[in-house]
Amino acid sequence: MISEVLQKARDFESQYGPHIPDSERPAFHVTPTIGWMNDPNGFSVYKGEYHLFYQYYPYSSEWGLMHWGHLKSKDLIRWERLPAALAPDQEYDAAGCFSGGAVELPDGRQMLMYTGVRRSRNPDGFIQEIQTQCVAVGDGTDYEKFSGNPILDAKDLPEGGSAIDFRDPKVWQEGDNFYAVIGNRTTDGSGAILLYKGVEDFRGEFVRTLDACHNQYGKMWECPDFFPLDGRQVLFTSPQEMQPVGLEFHAGNGTLCLIGDYDPDGAGFVRQSAQAIDYGLDFYAPQTLLTADGRRVMIAWMQNWATISGKPNHCRWFGQMTLPRELSIRNGRLYQNPVRELENYRGQFVAHHNIPVCGEINLPGIQGRVLDMTVTVHPIGNESYRWFRIRAAKDGEHETIIRYRPDQGTVKLDRTRSGLPHDIVHTRSFFVRPRGGEIKIRIILDRFSLEVFVNDGEQAASAVIYTRQEADVISFEAGGTVMMDVEKYELCFDKEENEA
Repeated sequence: MISEVLQKARDFESQYGPHIPDSERPAFHVTPTIGWMNDPNGFSVYKGEYHLFYQYYPYSSEWGLMHWGHLKSKDLIRWERLPAALAPDQEYDAAGCFSGGAVELPDGRQMLMYTGVRRSRNPDGFIQEIQTQCVAVGDGTDYEKFSGNPILDAKDLPEGGSAIDFRDPKVWQEGDNFYAVIGNRTTDGSGAILLYKGVEDFRGEFVRTLDACHNQYGKMWECPDFFPLDGRQVLFTSPQEMQPVGLEFHAGNGTLCLIGDYDPDGAGFVRQSAQAIDYGLDFYAPQTLLTADGRRVMIAWMQNWATISGKPNHCRWFGQMTLPRELSIRNGRLYQNPVRELENYRGQFVAHHNIPVCGEINLPGIQGRVLDMTVTVHPIGNESYRWFRIRAAKDGEHETIIRYRPDQGTVKLDRTRSGLPHDIVHTRSFFVRPRGGEIKIRIILDRFSLEVFVNDGEQAASAVIYTRQEADVISFEAGGTVMMDVEKYELCFDKEENEA
């Protein structure tokens, strides 16, 4: 049964969402129907289609009482908007339906598992939020909350676990069992990831703590995901209050990929390496699914809590997702690239090979704001060059810069002049593995963002930009002389229109 609160949200989005023209949105990146979007939720396969839910407040472009928005897709690129799936309409979730996951049940229904939030006063009289885990079950459009919610609460926590920071379940099926990983805060004030088993019967039991922060990587660990990949086990989380570590981790809300091994009957998860997931300015709360053909695909909120003030005035939507990315492990690192389905939307192709660059140049046919472009830079002989720059989304006033320094082995993303209206974080640098001065940079531009993939996905960096759409010039510049190859595809839903 649809509650009055949920129906109000559905009526609102159906009335006002269609008035936002496609030209005011990205072409290929998910945005909310209207209002606010943050974390991806319930990224999953259900009855052969991809479903994506998201943290949603339809009534404002600011964060508010969290609902779940909903979309589905047949190919991870073209998404159909569905009515809002969840609203905060029960006593146990009156302060918000926070993040969670989704899974298909053996009886053919889809189960959503989410964090319900309610407010109460602590012994000092201050308002505090109590977080519990809840489920709703439905048919891919409409969902009914379980009458026995919440299914996990303070009594199901290990000793020292916090009922105030207990959130973001990611649920999956393994054999005949269902499992969920959930973020929690421990007695030392930092985060841990808890594993639960048996949520398919709307009850779960604590299995073990998979890993804990011990104040090493931030504080509270949010939005976990746990999955096998290329013979290893991977644990994702999004730590709050990170301290910077060189160029690997930045301060504030970050992302953390732990790669290790997992023995469910023995030592559990044993981490062997740690790295950031994305090295850009806007990326948080990634979530993955397993496709029918065996690919592990990730999507994330392409935004940063520290930069949410940097939105255009009077925007009717705020927040977008990254393109879905295929994950792999190579050379002990996480690699990521846009899903191969994006290639089905490639249109007009322009290529330039063996182009010498000394100073700044432009190339015929290399411009635009919705495109897929790969630039490969080669040093000439034994000569070194000091730096190489790509300037995109450019006019006389604006530009977004990707710069490579071979002597330092760093790539820098700079959106200082990218149309954002406030003085927020605009630059970020990261190390790349040296390849004798060669570098390969793939850039996906989509009106209000760019995603950068370095050396076939060894690093990725995402950033939101709000440069006016007429700023579509792309130029290349070298300090010294290099040889360059450029291959560019326009991206479009209708290739015939693109080629006309």
